[in-house]
Amino acid sequence: MSNPAIEALFARFGPRYRYYVSFTAMLGTMSMVLTATMINVAIPVIMGAFGVGQDTVHWLSTGFIAAMTVSMLLNDWFVRAFGMKTTYIGAMTVFIFGAVMGGLSNSIDMMILARILQGSGAGVVQPLSMILMFQVFPVEQRGRAMGMFGVGIIVAPALGPTFGGVLLDAFNWHYVFFMSAPVAVVGIMLATVFMPSGQRQRPLPAFDWTGLVLVTLFIGGTLIGLSTGQREGWGELIVAILFSVAIISGATFIYWELRTDNPILQLRVFFNRKFAAAVMIGMVLSVGLFGSTYIIPLFVQTIQGYSPTRSGLLMIPGGLLMMAMFPIAGRLSDRLPGYQMILFGLAVFGLSCVLMMQAHTDTPFWIFASWIMLGRIGLAAMMPTLTVSAVSTLKPELLSQGSGALNFTRQLGGAVGVNILALTLGQRTAFFSDAFAGLQTPDNSATLHLMSQFGHILGQLGWPLEMMRAGTLYLVGRSVYSQAEMMAFGDAFLGMALLYFVTMIPALFLIDRRNRTRKQPVLRPRPG
Repeated sequence: MSNPAIEALFARFGPRYRYYVSFTAMLGTMSMVLTATMINVAIPVIMGAFGVGQDTVHWLSTGFIAAMTVSMLLNDWFVRAFGMKTTYIGAMTVFIFGAVMGGLSNSIDMMILARILQGSGAGVVQPLSMILMFQVFPVEQRGRAMGMFGVGIIVAPALGPTFGGVLLDAFNWHYVFFMSAPVAVVGIMLATVFMPSGQRQRPLPAFDWTGLVLVTLFIGGTLIGLSTGQREGWGELIVAILFSVAIISGATFIYWELRTDNPILQLRVFFNRKFAAAVMIGMVLSVGLFGSTYIIPLFVQTIQGYSPTRSGLLMIPGGLLMMAMFPIAGRLSDRLPGYQMILFGLAVFGLSCVLMMQAHTDTPFWIFASWIMLGRIGLAAMMPTLTVSAVSTLKPELLSQGSGALNFTRQLGGAVGVNILALTLGQRTAFFSDAFAGLQTPDNSATLHLMSQFGHILGQLGWPLEMMRAGTLYLVGRSVYSQAEMMAFGDAFLGMALLYFVTMIPALFLIDRRNRTRKQPVLRPRPG
């Protein structure tokens, strides 16, 4: 799996080179994936600063993941055309530019554009890092390598809200963007020493621009259609047009990729049973990872009144536990059947979502943190095993396309998952608000008692009678809305739990039938 450039670097730095270059790759991956979720704790503040609702602000997360999803498909061409080192440094430069632009943004549109630029750089670096680590580690150590790689992919999103919360409370939301730039600069400096350069192809290799346009239309039409439907109404003409564009471009993309000589996404890898099952599980894994890191900080800030720092600290125990679990999970993935660890991970994360359905305004910090930790154990068990199970079934010449397809679908699952979770929160909050509002009648003793309590408090504060009545009604309305929001979050956690439990079915397709059907030797009596 080596190439001359990598062999030359091994000769120069010795066996430890694989760890030097792995750290360089992980540094870039961690800085970029950290940024994917660090913004989540700042969402309530940004909503207030720019006067926008959740139907717009969720694009700070969705836009980043969607751009990362599309740009992953460019990785293979960039590496073949310019080499690993140039591709890595170029992608990191785009990422840094987006970080600075985001920190200097004076409008929500400019900020979303900055997040899209950051996602474009992040999407190129992630599969490059995975391919590089597969090339420098021998086959028997790939599980351990994926355990190391998982530190950047999974632990960084878990710790992102913590760093974001500290920066937000200590400074302001601008520094949430600025923080990732210095880490990326260090990554560029290390890449100039440890990244293999490779030979640039002249002329440039052919590229599937048609496929890129079609998949961009498919993803953009789907995500914008979901967002617009929530905001404008599902019966509007523009929503029908967006979904029509998504369906037509998606079907055309599949047809084109199966016929073109230079596909941007090699769809034939999905004909492999185990690979297709691993891809489906990877999409669900990303829904849980990115979805939970999106809605948990939102829940504790809006329902429990946490500060950004406290909401970030809530994620720390789970992140630290994942960091400890990944090396163990990587070693186990080299020894145990992959489907067993994946089934375990799906069940454990689903159980954690069931527990988080019970969260309310008075849920203690450490109870909530323990639920998150349980879910992170499940994710840590799945990630190294899933990658090895998927890629190890492919032929060597399909490794690059296979890893690109795996990362593409995984990030697509995250983008769609965050979008649907934001949609679910909005719709279920409206549903419960209407239901609870209909119960607020003069015959409702609980409502009358609550109004009496609010009126007594406002009266003690010296409010005039008319203002006291208006204030009481407002506080009752806010209480009803907060209860509706809490119920909506419960439905969102329930949806994730059901998704993980149902995904245990395709996980069974990862069972290696050849090992199960080995014939036992037949014992025959010796002739006497």
